[in-house]
Amino acid sequence: MMFDAIIVGGSYAGLSAALQLARARRKLLVIDGGQRRNRFAKTSHGFLGQDGRASGDIVADARAQLLAYPTVRWLDGIALSATSSDKAFSVAIADEQAFETRRLLLAGGVTDELPDIPGLAERWGRSVFHCPYCHCYELGDGPIGVLGVSPASLHHALMLPDWGRTTLFVTDAFPLDDDRMDDLKRRGVSVEREKVVAISGDRADVELADGRVVPVAGLFTATRTRPTGTLAEKLGCAFDDGPMGQFIRTDAVKETTVPGVFAAGDAARGAGNVALAVGDGAMAGAGVHQSLIFRGD
Repeated sequence: MMFDAIIVGGSYAGLSAALQLARARRKLLVIDGGQRRNRFAKTSHGFLGQDGRASGDIVADARAQLLAYPTVRWLDGIALSATSSDKAFSVAIADEQAFETRRLLLAGGVTDELPDIPGLAERWGRSVFHCPYCHCYELGDGPIGVLGVSPASLHHALMLPDWGRTTLFVTDAFPLDDDRMDDLKRRGVSVEREKVVAISGDRADVELADGRVVPVAGLFTATRTRPTGTLAEKLGCAFDDGPMGQFIRTDAVKETTVPGVFAAGDAARGAGNVALAVGDGAMAGAGVHQSLIFRGD
């Protein structure tokens, strides 16, 4: 069977793209490994009409709505490889079964690489975050920490005082010149230069090398991200460098540098959240559909 499109990744971007194609009565296959980026967070915020809902419930409802369309097939699994030939693509999964498609849409998201600090990973998505718009309001004006890991952490530190008293734990991650210190002072940000050795407590208490413990309601860190999986690289897609890491280069309709291969969501943006992923997916789905119509291949 030749699909009109295969979508790799069944989270927010992939579901949104699939919905556009399903409504265009196109035959499509969604391959999903079940590893949503925000699976660690109890609830999702900042997404219009869904604010405060459990993130898993949003995805479950969206999947049920998508599968009501008769041209959609869903497969739980990992897409391991993809090859192109004669204006078509072949996507193989773990059991070596392969599927053929006219278009391929990569929506597998990104993997967050966290700083190697004891106690940090266990609190990721619960009291350690990366997106102020997604999580800050629920901290209730409590004290906020920023783990200084790169110059992107300065951006965090300058934003966060709108939600609470902010401390930047900078250690020696990047230099703070006079201009940067003036910016932090203007925003009321405290700077702590002692090394962070662990994160502990019910929330995210910051343990310092000199024995002090600084309690915070939430701790923010600028993770390094990389697109999950290697399909884009194997297909020869170009990448761009962003503040958090590399992401797949796309044009205005979310097509990559490889004709017929599209990408959407966090893997195809310099930074993102649920709402942006849904919008990205909608654009990509429309882009795939129109390419099938107007390119005639």
